[in-house]
Amino acid sequence: MSSIFDLIKYYRRYRWTALLSIAASGIFELLDLIVPYAIGQIINVFSGQSLDPFFHSLVDAIAAILPFETSKTLELIVLLATIGLVTVIKSPIQPWLSSWFHWEISLRARRDQLGNIVGKILTLPLSFYEENNPGRISTRISRGVENQLWTYPEISGQLLPKLIRVLGIFVCISLIEWRIALAFLVSFILILGFGLKHLRKIIQQEELLDRYMESTQSRNSEIITNIKTVKAFASEAREYLRQNRRLEREKIYVIHRIHKDYVSLEAWQKTVVHLSIFLVILWSLIETVNNRISLGHFITLWTISSMAYAELEPMTELAEVFARRYSSMARLHQLMQLPSGEDAPPLDNVSKAVNPYCFKGKIEFKQVNFGYESNRNVLKNITLCIEPRQTVALVGRSGSGKSTLIKLLFRYFQPQSGKISIDGKNIEALDITNYRQRLAIVHQEVDVFNGTVLDNLRYGNPNANLSEVFSACKIARVDEFIDQLPDRYYTVVGERGVRLSGGQRQRLGIARALIVNPDILIFDEATSSLDYESERAIQLAMRSILGTRTTIIIAHRLSTIREVDVIVVLDSGRIVEVGSHEALLNQQGIYCRLNTLQERGDLLN
Repeated sequence: MSSIFDLIKYYRRYRWTALLSIAASGIFELLDLIVPYAIGQIINVFSGQSLDPFFHSLVDAIAAILPFETSKTLELIVLLATIGLVTVIKSPIQPWLSSWFHWEISLRARRDQLGNIVGKILTLPLSFYEENNPGRISTRISRGVENQLWTYPEISGQLLPKLIRVLGIFVCISLIEWRIALAFLVSFILILGFGLKHLRKIIQQEELLDRYMESTQSRNSEIITNIKTVKAFASEAREYLRQNRRLEREKIYVIHRIHKDYVSLEAWQKTVVHLSIFLVILWSLIETVNNRISLGHFITLWTISSMAYAELEPMTELAEVFARRYSSMARLHQLMQLPSGEDAPPLDNVSKAVNPYCFKGKIEFKQVNFGYESNRNVLKNITLCIEPRQTVALVGRSGSGKSTLIKLLFRYFQPQSGKISIDGKNIEALDITNYRQRLAIVHQEVDVFNGTVLDNLRYGNPNANLSEVFSACKIARVDEFIDQLPDRYYTVVGERGVRLSGGQRQRLGIARALIVNPDILIFDEATSSLDYESERAIQLAMRSILGTRTTIIIAHRLSTIREVDVIVVLDSGRIVEVGSHEALLNQQGIYCRLNTLQERGDLLN
């Protein structure tokens, strides 16, 4: 669990403003103590008792300056003027010196934090996203940032100034009767200390609840994302029952553990607080009856001690709120402390300069071994050479290592041994941003952002002119459906491209890759999920690209790769066959068997 000092670091750049605003808030809290003190002095005036030395000297000084004699009237005027100055003059100043800066710091820190979060999201390794779904990540971020936003003004603007007020009250009581002050301080520390110790136990329970809530929200996100699948399998009732069980678990945990502990703490605290107030009043009354303190001091002691003990309730409430929020803030901090991926590029390198790399496209894998887990290799001793402008197809059963090979080429991961080079240069020695800009990939499921068609087409190359866009769209056959869209290239496609069909998204993905003008182009099972007509259109688009650059095709349907230069067959992480379509059929090996099985399936269909 992260410590509170880890969370304070997010406000480090605003520390001087924070210290000054906290100090100003504390001073205003101390100024409020002048009012009950002055009222006690007024009571002394009415009861015929003398003023304290400070006010007595002040009244004498004013009488010497003004043509007035020292009298009860002048004493009352001075005391009332003091109250007026404290209450009226500070009123318009206090919001600017305290509230303004507390919230300004919090809002600025929120902006900084969100920027850091975006940077962290962009630089975390791909493995993190394979282990955590978007709903879980976004829930952790939103809860953590929101709680940080509200917590700082409450701690700096309320809790700390209230502690300063309590210390000021202790000093005031000490000046009147040090023994009462000592008893007050001991009781206050015991009450507050016990409450904070109890809250530490509750924080641990809040952390577990936070994990429960994160899981529930994560599942909600999955349901929304996969709502078509839920409805297709008529699973609404089952999902409803599952989520209600999770919500019931949260309710039981909140009511019978966390809420019960909060109520128990509040009941104990209220009892001890009122007992302490009663004892302070009793002690002060005894001292007054024995003429050891004045009537005004009795009123002052009773008033300011009540003020101090009254602060315990809001301070405890603030501590409780902090306890509820702490786990989500700590979990966000843990996310921010995750190490960035080895492939993370510098985020301040948005250069408009011409990319210095221009590859011929010769790719070599030399004895490459890799596994997502240290004890199990996915790729085993891969050695392969792809010549410039050659078209190579990777085929094999699911899990044979085809996509992993491409991930290594893109440097999402590093091989545990062996080397990958392009044009004779080790890819790990190249600038990762410039290197990846010379590659492009078309996935089986093309990622489309919520924006216009043109925005999505230019995503990899924002500086592309319309002529380049139209040329790529013609090759990818985007121009065949663009006129069907209401605003053509300026049509908003919706989140994840929901307004486009699968074939349209696939062709958009090919055009987007071509606009980058890459030296190496990869198709990752780009046609496996399409209908025959869409697949045929994609095949024609791909055929016009072959030979223009180094092209790698991960193929599911073997009928789409018969015209490629080389077919590489992988099995259990090893290259087992290499050759052309006809040569591999003649070998009567794995490729021949896969091809026969697919042809039989096509005939049955």
